[in-house]
Amino acid sequence: MRIVSLSVDGVRQAAQRGLYDWLADQDADIVCLQDLRSLEPELDPPIFHPDGYYSYFFDSGTPDTNGVAIYTRMQPKALIYGMGFSNGLDMQGRYLQVDFERLSVGSLLAPVANDAESLELKVQFFDDMQAHLQKISRKRRDFIFCGNWGMAHRRADVENWQAHEDTPGFMPHEQRWLDSLFNEIGYVDAFRKVIKDADEFTWWPSGKPGEGDGLRTDMQIVSNALGSKVEYGAINKNVAFSSHLPVIMDYELEV
Repeated sequence: MRIVSLSVDGVRQAAQRGLYDWLADQDADIVCLQDLRSLEPELDPPIFHPDGYYSYFFDSGTPDTNGVAIYTRMQPKALIYGMGFSNGLDMQGRYLQVDFERLSVGSLLAPVANDAESLELKVQFFDDMQAHLQKISRKRRDFIFCGNWGMAHRRADVENWQAHEDTPGFMPHEQRWLDSLFNEIGYVDAFRKVIKDADEFTWWPSGKPGEGDGLRTDMQIVSNALGSKVEYGAINKNVAFSSHLPVIMDYELEV
């Protein structure tokens, strides 16, 4: 099973840059997109509904803000909007999940932190998410969370890491959160199961891939049992539909 994930900085702009033509050649079973910046009614044109896929969207209710999508060749048994946070932080077009028989796949858009107030909201979001992931880790179900996580884990995931230790996306508490996710709760960074190189980045704050310092903030994170099912991983450096690059993962799975 192949899953492609990408944060698009606006899906209409990405479409104009050839996103959907590129996706048609990827032979993906599931595609997860984040940061659509479009309301669902704006996505009625056929280009946003690729042939051979079921198309699902979750917008924020606010124009030009957030939004996630999942395209899947297999019709899911259920759709889940948000993760059930009591404060509603997950219901801002930030999380959409498709459920199959024993597998769930989610498309996640983390909050952006650029000042003290937004940083506090981001911390709250991930505290709530940690509790959610801890809870569902006990279920007899496998999970794949594809998304723009808004933070990198290790020095190997940040170009010129010394300059970014105290900036949002690579702050100590963000690194500790990912440490806990991987080491204590038991989830797995699928890309790092197969690729160990230190020069693999997915996002450039400059807005243009390859310009300035890159960070690997876009990940497919899987439940522990799926760690052994990762067959292939790549970041496609030959396309540029946004400030992020696509993450392509192959799993030894059938839905």
